[in-house]
Parts: sequence; C-alpha cells; structure tokens
Amino acid sequence: MLTNDLLSNDEREAVIGMRHAMHREPELSNQEIKTQKRIIETLRQFGLDGVKTFHSTGVYIDIIGLAPGLKRSIALRGDIDALPIHENRDDLPYRSQTPGVMHACGHDMHASIALGTALAFHRRRQSFSGRVRVIFQPAEEAEPLGGRTVAEEGLLVGFDAAVGFHVDTDIPAGSFGARAGAVTKSSEQFELTFIGTMAHGAESHAGVDAITIAGAFINEVQKVVSREMPVDDGAIITIGTIHGGEATNIICPSVVMTGTIRTSSPERRSLLVQRVGELAEGVAAMHRGRAEFSSHSGESAVVNDAGMVDRFRQIVSKTAGEDKFIQVKPSSGSDDFGFYSGCVPSIYFQFGSREPGNETGVHTPTFGASDKILIPTTELAILYCWELLHGNLSPSERL
Repeated sequence: MLTNDLLSNDEREAVIGMRHAMHREPELSNQEIKTQKRIIETLRQFGLDGVKTFHSTGVYIDIIGLAPGLKRSIALRGDIDALPIHENRDDLPYRSQTPGVMHACGHDMHASIALGTALAFHRRRQSFSGRVRVIFQPAEEAEPLGGRTVAEEGLLVGFDAAVGFHVDTDIPAGSFGARAGAVTKSSEQFELTFIGTMAHGAESHAGVDAITIAGAFINEVQKVVSREMPVDDGAIITIGTIHGGEATNIICPSVVMTGTIRTSSPERRSLLVQRVGELAEGVAAMHRGRAEFSSHSGESAVVNDAGMVDRFRQIVSKTAGEDKFIQVKPSSGSDDFGFYSGCVPSIYFQFGSREPGNETGVHTPTFGASDKILIPTTELAILYCWELLHGNLSPSERL
C-alpha cells in the first residue's frame, strides 16, 4: 500500500484522531458547530493561523509556499457533514455517540485527509511555491449546500485547479479510481401539486380526482426519459414522496408529490425540468384538473478534467502500482463538488475501502472503512497537489 512518509508521526496521529473524533460526534448538514471548532483548534495547534470561516459552519485555510517559482493556486476540499442514520457498527470503538446520526458517507475520512494535507504543506512551506487552499466544507448532503456557497462567495476565483475525493465501497482498499468527463449527475428537486375537485365517492362524476391525475402522471413521466433522452445520458426521474386523500369515500381534491431529476448533461438539465413541468400541466388538463409545478436546482454534475485524470493515473501507477488505478464508472448520485468543477478544472477521485468486514455501501447503518486507508490516501492527495503546483499544466487544465 502507498506510503511515502510525507506525514510526521504527530500529523499521522492528528489525521487518525480527527477521524475518530468526528465519527464519535457526527453533526448534520448546517449544524457542524463542534466539528468546525475542532478543525480550527487542530490547525492552530500545528501553527496554522489565518483560518477563515464561511457558510456559518465551514472552514478554509491558505498555505502559501515560500519557495521561488511559478505561483499556482490549488484548492482541495474535504466535506464534514454526517447523515441522519443510526449507526449499527458495535465493533467500532469510535462509533457514533449521537443517536440517529452517523458518518455513513465517509466525510469524517474526507475531512481528516484534508487536515493531513494542510498540515504537510504547512510544514513544507519553505519547499514549494504557490498556494494550497484547504476547504473543510459543510452541508454536502443537504440544502443549503456548502458547495454552492464556495462558488457564490468566489472562494475559487483565481485558482488553477480543485481536488476532491470520495471513499468508494466498490473499489478494494488500497486502490484508487477516476475517470475523465462527467462522474456524477446533476440533481434538481421538484414539488408538484395536482388540484382537482372534491366530491362524494358515490358521485365521482361530480368531482375531479387528483389521485387519478397523479397516477397518470407517474406512468407518463418516465417516457420523458425513455423516449426523449439519449440512452447514454442516463437521465433519472424519481418520485420520492406522494401525499393525498382524506377519506376512503371522498374524491381526493389535491395530491402533493416531490421528486428529483438527474442527468449527466448540462445541456439537457433545463430541458428535463421543463418537460416534467409541461407534462404535469398536460396530464392535469386532460383530466380536468390543474398542476402547480416548482423546481429547485441542486448540485451540478461533477466533471473531471481529462488532463488532471491522466496525471492522477500516472501518480497512482508510479507510487502504488499500475494495478491500483481503476477506471471507475459514472455514478448516478450527485455531489456538490459539481459547483467546484463548474468554476475551475477539477478532479474528483475515489479511494477504495472494500475489504472483509467493510463491504456495505455508503448511506447505510453498517457502512465502515478501516483507518489503514487514511494515511496512504492523504499521502496521495499531498503528492498530487504537489504535482499540480510544480508540474506542467496541460492546456485543458489552464483557466
């Protein structure tokens, strides 16, 4: 497994300690108050002053290289929020002590890797040129999204590249993955209300049944994907909730449903939303009812820069072995790192965690990953950022 002794013993202990502390005391999106304080205190213990906050509970720190040379700027993100899931891993000595909340997506690991990267570059600041901004980002899992704040507040203005990563339970521990192009899908949330007319169930002709309208819409909306979108787009329309009806013998006057719309194509993103809204209005009118449709833009698709992916593959092959790099498949999920890749050339790579005892996927109560993958992944992040600062950027990596 990759090991280059890029971290001191104290830094290694801080990385592992941060992971354990965050896992024991997980905090939900936009509530990461203790986590923010813990990160700031740890950075200052190692002499990193100038910590700044954003999005209420976020943290970022700039490490400025003091060596002469090209002054590039690289941003690295580690997300910090947990999920509303009750942990079912009694074998972990650092398991969650907060009922109903756990780090089921590995953000405790992501933040710890970011911490190690910051500490290593700070200690070696006499040896590199340029700037490394390490962002401990809150609210990746739920609105208001921290990634959107990063983009809106201009935290990436003037930067040459951004680096993100995610634990991957489909990849063996010790291996790393990436792919060029879209690696996740954009995500739009929508709310739809079908409005009919109440009537007695015995006189259905006197009313307009909103449940019937909703049923017709559910059947028809999937045709937007199967008949209007290219197969390789992988568009997904999901109805997540549906509520309606007041009694068994009353024609339902209104139904409210919510869902998500996902696509890997920025060009078809707005078209999909438009078509879902048009279809809702058409189906409602056909049944003599009305539709009220609204949508909210979530994460953009994460798009990896091809040149950055190729450089990542070379570093993995050189330091860990050619067999340790995996060409991953696109994900149907979303990540607000898409806001980063929409601002600057970026890479979002995966580090594997699958091994006996840790096969369960993320967002499940039995998810887990071994500490032993933390330090090698931190070292890889350090090496990669170092290469981005001092290597020759390809045309696709220039702003």
